[in-house]
Amino acid sequence: MEYRVLGRTGVAVSPLCLGAMMFGAWGNTDHEECHRIIQRALDAGINFIDTADVYSAGESEEIVGDFLGTLGPDRRQDIVLATKFHGQMGDGPNRQGNSRRWVISECEASLRRLRTDYIDLYQVHRPSPETDIDDTLSALSDLVHAGKIRYFGCSTFPAWMLVEAHWTSERRGHERLATEQPPYSLLVRGIEADLLPVCQRYGMGVLSWSPLAGGWLSGRFGTGKENTSRRAERLPDRYDLSHPGNAAKLAAVDHLAELADNFGHSLPELAVAFVLAHPAVTSAIIGPRTMDQLTSLLGAGEVHLDHDALDRIDKIVPPGQDLNVTDHGWGPPWIEDAAQRRRH
Repeated sequence: MEYRVLGRTGVAVSPLCLGAMMFGAWGNTDHEECHRIIQRALDAGINFIDTADVYSAGESEEIVGDFLGTLGPDRRQDIVLATKFHGQMGDGPNRQGNSRRWVISECEASLRRLRTDYIDLYQVHRPSPETDIDDTLSALSDLVHAGKIRYFGCSTFPAWMLVEAHWTSERRGHERLATEQPPYSLLVRGIEADLLPVCQRYGMGVLSWSPLAGGWLSGRFGTGKENTSRRAERLPDRYDLSHPGNAAKLAAVDHLAELADNFGHSLPELAVAFVLAHPAVTSAIIGPRTMDQLTSLLGAGEVHLDHDALDRIDKIVPPGQDLNVTDHGWGPPWIEDAAQRRRH
């Protein structure tokens, strides 16, 4: 496998990152099978694993941690382990967010669940506008200095927040954000307009989530197909076919599936290869629920799309556009909450 350097960290990671969101109650509750999936990924050369505290309320981290517990310290050194904090973990208003108080306490909780002495990449799962970014960066820098984490990054931040974070780090003497984890796929290309260029400007590694667009590019969607997803109940706006954006996605999927077939690849392989073709992207996160799903994606990292293929994709889905604006992953509260846009 051809490894890539994660931003300016000097750390070599596989172009495919094993996402563990489907390990546990949200997906696969068979812990032993999840362990076999992890082992199969490692055997294939994947050395990058990403999870989060909120995935199945900590169960995903526990599954990964139980697997890590079977490894010796030398083998643990071969794995680049990433997790995230921010989401609500249990009852209470302070068991979430990006405050110094929560960052430090939740890092300790993740270390216990993951059964490891350190986290390679600790990520802010979502923005928290009510928290001073200086407070978050200060706490994360202290965790680096304490040896609890090696690097830190963020996920689904808008480009201007990345710039603000880097300026804050420079002015206050904090460690810098090393990575960003945004949504990116054939159907969700909005980050090409600003976020990915900003990541390149600041030398940030990019590990993109949902290269299959939440199942839209899995092969289950298209004319005459079932057109359903396990996530539809939680995220109806992203799957309701009466929504114009989703209707546009369905039409695009038909054209993309035909294009993939012309090139001799499956649609999921085309989807992952497209994400990896962008010069800003380090790794694409694949989140298999079953061994078959993992196996079907392992070859995607070896698929290389030429200029002709990428030009034809651009004609189906224009660069820098999200076909459904609700797919961007995070909406600023000053847009979603009308009260923040109106004088009382």
